[in-house]
Amino acid sequence: MDFHWSSPDRYEILKDFARANRKNQTLAESVLWEALRTLDVGTRFNRQFIIGDYIVDFVSQREGLIIEVDGGYHAERQQQENDAMREQFLEQMGFHVMRFTNEEVLYDLDNVLQQIENYFQ
Repeated sequence: MDFHWSSPDRYEILKDFARANRKNQTLAESVLWEALRTLDVGTRFNRQFIIGDYIVDFVSQREGLIIEVDGGYHAERQQQENDAMREQFLEQMGFHVMRFTNEEVLYDLDNVLQQIENYFQ
C-alpha cells in the first residue's frame, strides 16, 4: 500500500504525540492492543501510527485496515464532523476504517474481534 506521510514540518510533532499516546493508552486501547497482538488473521498491527496528518489507533498496513477506539467525546457534534473528515481522507488513501466504542471493546470484546476477523475473510 502506498502511504502518504505527514508534511515534514508536522511529522516530528505527530511522532511525539504518537509516542505519548502509546505510553498513555486508554484501558480500551490497551485491551484491544493485547487482543490484536495475538489475533491470528495473518497480518501485523501497529498502534498510534501516523498517516498523513493523523494518528490512527491501530493499522494493518498490509491489509489497509484502520481500527479506531472511540471514547465518549466522539459523540459530540464537532468531533463527529472531524471524524468524518478524517475517515474520508483515510479512505481516499485506500484504507478501510472500523470504529468501536470503549464500551464495545471493554464489554463485548469477542464481538469486536469477530468483526475484525470478518474483514479478513
